[in-house]
Amino acid sequence: MEDIFSIIFGLIIGSFLNVVIYRLPLNKSLMKPGSYCVSCNTSIRFYDNIPVLSFILLFGKCRECKVRIPVVYPFIEIFTAFSFWLSCIWFFDYSIHYTIFTAIFLAILIALTFIDLFHMILPDGLTLGGGLLFLIYSFFNPRLSSLNSFGTAFGSVLFFAGLYFFYLKVRKIEGLGFGDVKMMLFLGAFLGVAKILIAIMLASFFGLIVGILLIIIKKKTLKFALPFGTFLGIGSFISLFWGEDILLFIRSILIR
Repeated sequence: MEDIFSIIFGLIIGSFLNVVIYRLPLNKSLMKPGSYCVSCNTSIRFYDNIPVLSFILLFGKCRECKVRIPVVYPFIEIFTAFSFWLSCIWFFDYSIHYTIFTAIFLAILIALTFIDLFHMILPDGLTLGGGLLFLIYSFFNPRLSSLNSFGTAFGSVLFFAGLYFFYLKVRKIEGLGFGDVKMMLFLGAFLGVAKILIAIMLASFFGLIVGILLIIIKKKTLKFALPFGTFLGIGSFISLFWGEDILLFIRSILIR
């Protein structure tokens, strides 16, 4: 029963995350006005605003202007539902409140991942606000000590800040955005030292692969900016659920 509820709740939250991802970078209210078509500005009726189902029934088009609705909207709804379901089956028997805070972490993570992908920014309200929330939660977190949480959060920030200023002062380029630095506060506070290392490793690997592909296919240069926060989001998602397994695998290879 809990997993079904987590899927339904995830679809609802995913629908709200679409609003956050679109409006927050534009400094628009998340509450007013209600949902509307960005092409014709027509308010969306409640029966046309059912997560995923309305997209299917409308054949992926606005009822009024017939402009195609971006497929990323139902994708975010489905992925959020999947993430909440995964956190439920993974952690519910362990701790109810940890499951809830995992869902909150995932919601913020998904928002940051797509905002950086679409807008190349990481809003302070999500990075610093999320970091503060999970630093406070670290005193109640059954899977991570407050010392680990605080140490990882601020240690990660210092490390990324060092990289930021190294590129800026020594190489005279912005190797990564300062939003990435602040995002580490949020990630480190909940993931802890072991999982944040795996997240950074995966993010660097994915970023390298995408960068190489863009250079080969799109003829981009090495100075082409990539949304590293998006890769951090992907790496953190994988590390949250499978980071310990990946770490054990790496250790098994090293000790052979």
